[in-house]
Amino acid sequence: AGIASKFYWSKPWTKVSEFDGVHHKWFLGGRTNITLNALDRHAKSDRFNHVAFIWLGEDGSERVVTYGQLYRMVCRFANGLKSIDVRKGDRVIIYMPLTIEGIVSMLACARIGAIHSVVYAGLGHTSLRDRIVDAGAKVVIAGELGYRRGKPVPLKSIVDEAVSGLESVERVIVVPRTTRTLDNP
Repeated sequence: AGIASKFYWSKPWTKVSEFDGVHHKWFLGGRTNITLNALDRHAKSDRFNHVAFIWLGEDGSERVVTYGQLYRMVCRFANGLKSIDVRKGDRVIIYMPLTIEGIVSMLACARIGAIHSVVYAGLGHTSLRDRIVDAGAKVVIAGELGYRRGKPVPLKSIVDEAVSGLESVERVIVVPRTTRTLDNP
């Protein structure tokens, strides 16, 4: 309770825990959103310009993102998801390489209450399709491409094959990774 009281709660809990011998319940009656505690409380404080992430690319490139920048990216992406009617409880598959945009996608889904499942971008179309079907996903967020051992991997074509003929998938959102093409890395 002492540690949890330091977090933001839109509705405070009435009881810290309950255990009936089989099931645990925590922070009964309480309500919060993970993004408020993981992001907003930092972005709306004196940590606004502090580094949230340092991303190192396989090619040695580096991106530094502050809490303020990350907050804007997440809000923008969450609003984009809402504009295509992604709502609380909708299921979303995230098939992204290890980039800041993958983190933004996860936080944006959590922010609006969409249930998201992150699928390792090294899996092929059959495994991806199985996960989309199991989740009953409405949306797939995919990277355009990823890099493995310096070579580009076309993720979008894997997604296209995985969603072919699936009625549950209404949209595929493609996040461009780079302006480079597979023919001109």
